[in-house]
Amino acid sequence: MHGGWWLAESYTHIVGPVALQFSNGAYIKALDNGKFVLGAPHGDGEGPDPEEILMSMKVGEGKISLKSGFDKYLRLDKSGKLSGVSDAVGAMEMFEPIWQDGQMAILGPNGRFMSIDDEDYVVFNKDRVSDMEIIKIRSNRIRDDMKKPEIPEEMKGTMSEVETKFVKKFQKFQDHKLRINQDGVAQLVTAKRAGNLHETLLDRREKMKSDRMCK
Repeated sequence: MHGGWWLAESYTHIVGPVALQFSNGAYIKALDNGKFVLGAPHGDGEGPDPEEILMSMKVGEGKISLKSGFDKYLRLDKSGKLSGVSDAVGAMEMFEPIWQDGQMAILGPNGRFMSIDDEDYVVFNKDRVSDMEIIKIRSNRIRDDMKKPEIPEEMKGTMSEVETKFVKKFQKFQDHKLRINQDGVAQLVTAKRAGNLHETLLDRREKMKSDRMCK
């Protein structure tokens, strides 16, 4: 998945570290003079280089600003070339991702689309979108739908440890004795694989006395 850099498919995805990739697999790249050019193509599974990573922030209605690794905001110069020279965000530092039929192009503050000129500079000079104006924005930010579910503390450890913690949490201790189900842990292992460990633990506790929740 391009070194962990996934494809942004909506405006809500374009926050944090991003890389802008053209149809030939190359990303836009920052130069020391503030200009941006098309970098070398990357192989399948390769992510962007450090100088190809930008920081994206939402500004205005459906628009974004972009900051380079040199801590400068990207803007258009008088010739329509992209450059990273600004210290603040104004009208010329706002860009609008536009989706249609699952593809995306980036509209500049001059009303034209991002493209590449004959010298490989990143420019905004196209009134219409062709294959060369189709952009992929990639991000390595951890999305909410990509996060692994957090495991409760009482569900961590071996199955024997899990059941002991579960019993301690719910059992009354009138006689100060901890009562553990004697059926073994094989049933718990099977339940964990099936995704119903919590329910199985409750079922096992129902067979035991002195349980304040399962009487």
